[in-house]
Amino acid sequence: MHPALVPLVDRRAPADADHWDALWQALADRALERADALALLASLTAALPDGPSLLALVDSLDRRRPAPPSAPWPGTVNVVGTGGGPSTVNISTASALLAAATGARVVKSGSRAHTGRTGSIDLLDRLGVPLTSSLDHTADHLATHGIAFAGPFVYPGQLARLALLAVPTPMRVFGRFLNTLGPFLAAVPVAAQVTGVSATQPPPPLRTLAARPGGPVTWLTTNPVGADELLSFTDNTVHLPGGDTRTLPAGELVPADGTLGDLAPVSRDEAADHFRAVLAGRTSAPLRATLSLNAAALAVASGHRDDWATAVGEAGAALDDGAALGLLERLTASRLRGGSRVG
Repeated sequence: MHPALVPLVDRRAPADADHWDALWQALADRALERADALALLASLTAALPDGPSLLALVDSLDRRRPAPPSAPWPGTVNVVGTGGGPSTVNISTASALLAAATGARVVKSGSRAHTGRTGSIDLLDRLGVPLTSSLDHTADHLATHGIAFAGPFVYPGQLARLALLAVPTPMRVFGRFLNTLGPFLAAVPVAAQVTGVSATQPPPPLRTLAARPGGPVTWLTTNPVGADELLSFTDNTVHLPGGDTRTLPAGELVPADGTLGDLAPVSRDEAADHFRAVLAGRTSAPLRATLSLNAAALAVASGHRDDWATAVGEAGAALDDGAALGLLERLTASRLRGGSRVG
């Protein structure tokens, strides 16, 4: 094992920035073997590092990226979940479009699926929606459409190179760690972030990352089902900065009927057509309620609205009057006119 990996795999003490820096330097120097990459990824997937080690990891990666703008984009929220949990349709992607159709400014970061699910990037590719290729491009999309789907440029290249070093081992083997950490690695200068956590309570290391100095105001959401999005038919908890929580009881804001079966994904071949039908309002009542609830969270977190009930009502109206589907169609048309390719 390369000496740079020993303190990261051993875990007898928190890994500091110097330890992570040594890893990235060894990776850049091509001094790591495939066995090194497998050992590190396996260790990270088996158990999350402690909070200080994760903070040092994110800080070390940030230092290797271009400097972000001096101030975050005001009134803008990123929505991205940790993945895992029950399999559902692409709720966060639909909710992002729905919230933007009500006037909230939304950035959506995400990834391709590591397993059989259709990830947000896979779906956008099938829909013909362009990803942005730079922060300037992202800002342009926000100004034009009120929403931007950020391309892979927002994620650090070091983890991608580490994953490539592990080939041919498929990434689904390490997907749990990459999905869990991913929401905190997207370099988009938003003011707020809503991250669904596929657990009944956020793990302490994620709470540490959510409260990271200099980061966006981050909400972590959980529910007893372990889904990484708000669900209409169960209680949900929003974990706010500083340790406060907001409980959203089932039935308080939207009808509480339904089960996970009402949110089940369709096949990849049907995903794009099904997604358009959902945004056109042709969907089950439980899925409609779930989308409205998640869109409302984005509207409130971004500061676009301060009242949940109002935000829920506006989301439902954006389904009924065609605003959400119209926004999707404008994004698709922008790609045909020369928007960046997805992938």
